[in-house]
Amino acid sequence: MKKLLVILLLFATSTSAQAAEVPERFYVNGSGFGHGVGLSQIGAKGLALEGKSSSDIINYFFPGTTITANPDLGNIRVNIAHLATYITITNSSGAITLNKSDGTPVATIPIGSTLKFAVVTKVISPTISAPKQKAIVIPAATSWNVRWDAGTIITVNNGGTTTKLGYGEVNLKDVLNKIELTTTLRLNDQYIYGISEMSSSWPDAALASQVIASRTYGLSRMGSLRKECDCNIYNSKYDQNFVGFSKESEAKYGAMWKAAVDATSGQIITYQGNPINVYFSSSSGGVTQKASDVWGTDFPYLTNVPDPWSLDIVLNPQYAHWLRVISQADAAKAFGLSDVATLKVDARSTSNSALSVTATSSSGKTSQLQVGTFKTKLLIPASWFDITN
Repeated sequence: MKKLLVILLLFATSTSAQAAEVPERFYVNGSGFGHGVGLSQIGAKGLALEGKSSSDIINYFFPGTTITANPDLGNIRVNIAHLATYITITNSSGAITLNKSDGTPVATIPIGSTLKFAVVTKVISPTISAPKQKAIVIPAATSWNVRWDAGTIITVNNGGTTTKLGYGEVNLKDVLNKIELTTTLRLNDQYIYGISEMSSSWPDAALASQVIASRTYGLSRMGSLRKECDCNIYNSKYDQNFVGFSKESEAKYGAMWKAAVDATSGQIITYQGNPINVYFSSSSGGVTQKASDVWGTDFPYLTNVPDPWSLDIVLNPQYAHWLRVISQADAAKAFGLSDVATLKVDARSTSNSALSVTATSSSGKTSQLQVGTFKTKLLIPASWFDITN
């Protein structure tokens, strides 16, 4: 009996110890926001406040590059609504014209009316509606074009998401029984007027550096038309955040952004005579990343550059230092384990950012995630972090 009691006590102690090895949560302490390659936007603000010019900022974050004037950059096609089933277009002033895809006018939509598009069995059906009037249904087609008078602002509504446009034209095309709505704009100014990647209240030199970087980014995407979106570039943060006329019409500061676009007309970033692969993000962990550490491809101008401004709590109050808490359940789900006893950063880059994270279960089973996957699954802002429990 005594021997059995000892065995039971040992078993209970072992079970208790094993349970204690599985923490309820993990703490991720870090700095920065985004991938950290190329232009640090907080760094650009910091340099501008120190009196540096936009060319100083560009040359600092993209060493060895040159700012080159290229006055004729052509047009870019931007996706405004992806995989949509229903679109409405309204106008606040002036008339808008519905055209066939070849430009032949079909109808004029006056102020106060709404142009509606719905996709039905691989065709797009337009309807013109106005208060107290019978709706006018236009015979469906696979694609449409919408144009408007100079000075008119149109509003595109896609499932509650609205985009105001003041330039270019709009095209709607059926792709796999969904509507792809794009706008075609001059890259040099009309497209850049609508880029919202930096606060318009920031110093002029910082705005100008973002304008030049964004113009170069757009140029790099113009080489091919993507079939899945009928576009060169998306309007989302996964390319560049394009919000249209809302950017330049911002109260008080919108004119500052537009002025920065006009002041740098045609300017792009080149390396050995060719436009660079430009990248930018909010902030880093004190040093920007090499492209090879993030995506595996090396570019001499996408390298480690000191970025102390990102660690300045005044310049970067949200992301100079941050804490994220990961629950046991979320950790186990992300790594595909029954539980997670330890989380460990097991590889770091030359900028001290994490490259991969390994989880070990209470039974000793391990699972590794590359840092990009780890950040996506667990909503971690950047790759500069340590993990504790």
